[in-house]
Formats: sequence, C-alpha cells, structure tokens
Amino acid sequence: MSDEIPQEEDLNELLKFRREKLNKLRELGVDPFGAKFETTHSPAELRDNFEEEMQVKIAGRITALRDMGKSNFIELSNIDGGIQSFVNKGELGDEQWEIYKQLEVGDWAGVEGETFTTRTGEPTVKAKTITVISKSLRPMPNKFSGVVDPQIKYRQRYLDLIANEQSRDVFKKRCAMVSEIRRYLGDRGFLEVETPMLQDVPGGAAAQPFETRHNALSMDMYLRIAPELYLKRLLIGGFDKVFELNRSFRNEGISRRHNPEFTMLEAYWAYADFEQMADLVEDMICTLAEKYCGGLKIDHKNAEGEVTKTINLSRPWKRAAYNDLIKEVAGDDWFDITLEERVARCKNDLKVETSAGMEDYEVTQQVFEKLVEEKCIDPIYVTHVSKELVPLAKQNTSDDSVVDVYELIINGAEISPGYSELNDPDVQRARLEDQAGEETQKVDEDFLLALEYGMPSAGGIGIGIDRLVMMLTGADSIRDVVLFPQLKRKDG
Repeated sequence: MSDEIPQEEDLNELLKFRREKLNKLRELGVDPFGAKFETTHSPAELRDNFEEEMQVKIAGRITALRDMGKSNFIELSNIDGGIQSFVNKGELGDEQWEIYKQLEVGDWAGVEGETFTTRTGEPTVKAKTITVISKSLRPMPNKFSGVVDPQIKYRQRYLDLIANEQSRDVFKKRCAMVSEIRRYLGDRGFLEVETPMLQDVPGGAAAQPFETRHNALSMDMYLRIAPELYLKRLLIGGFDKVFELNRSFRNEGISRRHNPEFTMLEAYWAYADFEQMADLVEDMICTLAEKYCGGLKIDHKNAEGEVTKTINLSRPWKRAAYNDLIKEVAGDDWFDITLEERVARCKNDLKVETSAGMEDYEVTQQVFEKLVEEKCIDPIYVTHVSKELVPLAKQNTSDDSVVDVYELIINGAEISPGYSELNDPDVQRARLEDQAGEETQKVDEDFLLALEYGMPSAGGIGIGIDRLVMMLTGADSIRDVVLFPQLKRKDG
C-alpha cells in the first residue's frame, strides 16, 4: 500500500477521530466551517517581507504541527508557501487553547499575532488568537512521499497541489506564462477577443467535433475545433491585429500530447506573412523561457531528477523546407518516384507504416512525422508544406504545389503552425470543398460569403498552450500541465 493512502481500517479510525473533533468544536460554540477572517498578509507574502515585531493576521491550511505540550508550532500555507506560527497555552488562554487543540494537519486556520525570529533563525508569528476557518474531515497525503499515484494526481488534483511542490510550481508557471502572452501581444497592438464555442459548422481544422443539440433553435451544433474562421471574419471587419486565448475541443484520441479539451492561442496580423509570424513566435517563446525558466536552455528530467535531454532555444531558430527535410531521410529521388514506389520504400527501407488508400501527400506526411518531426528536439521551422495539408494557407508563388506556412517543431512535437493566410474566396471555396468531399454541409458558407467582401493579406498563428507549457517546464505528459485532464469514468 502506498504511503499516501492509509489502510482501510486505519482510515476509518482517522475519519472517526476527525468527526469527534468536529463535534467537539460545535460543543465549544465554534462553527467549524463558518469563520470570517481578514488577513494582512498571505503566508508567503509575510515570509518574503518579514520584519520582527509586526502585528499581523495570516491564514492558511495547517501543513505541519509540532506538539510540545503547552507550546506548539504550526505551519500555515497556501499555494505560494507557508510560515510558522508559535501557539502557546499561556498566550491564548484556556478557552482558545481548547479550541486550538481540536485542530490538526489539513485544517484551515487564521492566526493573529506578532512576528519574531526563533533561536534557529526561523521567521515566526506568535499567536495571540486563533480562528477555526474550516475543518478537514479527511487526512492529508503524506508530506514526505507526496502524491505519486497518477490516478490520484489527476483525479484529485487538489491533493496533488497540497502535497507536491513541483506540481504547484508547474501550474503557477503556466498561469504566469498565459498572463505574459496576453501582455506581450497587447504591448504589440493585438486586441484580445472572444468568438463562439458553439458553432453550427465546425471549421478551421480537420478534426472530429463534439456534437450537441440546441433545443430552442432545434438545430445540431458543435463545440469548436478552432476559432480561425471567426477571427478571420474580424480581419474582414477591420481588426488589424487580433488574438484569442481559447478553449477548443476535438473528439479524438487521448495521449500524453492530446487532451479532448485544450487551450490554444490564435493570432492574426493584417498585411503580415508567415515569416513575420515566425519571428513573433520565436521572440515570444524566448521571452517566456528567459522570464520563467531561467534562460534559453530547458532541461527535461526523469523521475529521479536526472537530465535526460536539454532543449536549446538559442536564436536564430533553424528554418528548412519540408521537401528538403523529406529528401534527407527518404532519398533525393523521393519526389521523382511513383506512389507505389514510395509505399514500397516506406515498408522495405524506411520502416514507416502506411495503410491502403493513403493519398500521395499522406504517405509523405507519414514519413515526415516518423523520421523528421519525432527526432527534432531543438526548434525548427518547417516551411512550405504540401497545399493539401493546409487548406487555409496561401499558395507559394514560385511552386503552387506548396503553401507559405511554417510548422514549429520542438521536442518532437508541433508547437505552432503559422500561415500566410489564404484570402482568395474562389481558391478557398475549392480547397474547402475538396477537403469536405461528399459532405458539402461541412463547408462554412457564411465564412466564404465574408471572404467575398475582401480580407486583407495577413499572417496567422496557432500555439498549443498545453504543449508549450510541457516543453518549457519539462513535463512528460499533457496531464501534468492541465489542472483537470479528461479521464475515463471510474467503474461504479
């Protein structure tokens, strides 16, 4: 049995013991869940700005308790850290001491008192009064082993946050990074907007949507798979620089890099192109790394804390054409041989799996994903991919078989695509109809109508925020950077 979970009989005794203390508080006239408490500092703020002989009020969860008879030390903590409080019977008085004795590790309490430093140099608050804020009816995870069971970490994230400092740090960094992205784009003149999550035609990507039903309108609707087509409507309406940090949804597989509900940044810049968008993304990610990761070299570690790889974000980032990268791994003659010969080479020489009925470009993309993308650790912008892969991007003027795009690959995964956006309504219609095939109802006619009013040339980007945070924090799974990842329902 893990150290973090008591045996069933022990747990039952602990639950009974905590209930007894709950009832004792009520007998003493204390509401175990109802206290109001105004603070002067958070525990971490006080610790960071500590001076002796300050009159303070702090509150937090009791995360440690040392019982030495009539004198105790408790630690009050929140997500940012904790500070010690000295609790003495003589200082509190008999009535307050009796209330305090009903508190345990895991309970929430408020302390009013004066600051001092112990003989060992520890910043401390000498409690004059103590207030019960909330009683915990279940024991906390083991402070030293933390929460190590992945099922508990992901299903009961609150226990993970209580017990694991590393998890707290990851999510605090994520919050800070998202705020910094907003600030970064806002400082450059981008306006943040909101577009519909419920759409009658899901567009902006090729993915399986979640379906729902709007009863009042008597129509089927879909959770968005991307905000792109609505953001482009705003370009048409006159927004020059626009972005959305949004939740998108795709009814597809779950893996260490995929969650059905995910966070995406999309931004559009009128009169720019994909190369300017690449410069923007490069600078923004390096800004995040320097501000929150200590520099441009990001160490990824295993469970034992050993460095397994280092990602070097030093600029300038490499840029290479898709076709050139394919030739490097599949042969200089790859684009000169037939589809059948490519399939045979995949099977016999490259050891890349293909399936019957794959289109020509799909076979090439399979080679790219297995032999190029998965092996790229340091950043690389893969440019000018096949037009069939990106139906919303502008064709290259020198080679109409490819489009003016980049795909930013870091640590074997796509972090960001960027386009010179297609704004020709006739070409866009042909591309979307080709993508939809027989299912022409999937073509967004309202978007095509909007394009006919004229959309300026523009650059656009998407960034998977979850994957970006994974890369910057060294997390191995998307579940480690999403507070509440999607999980299969427990039996029963």
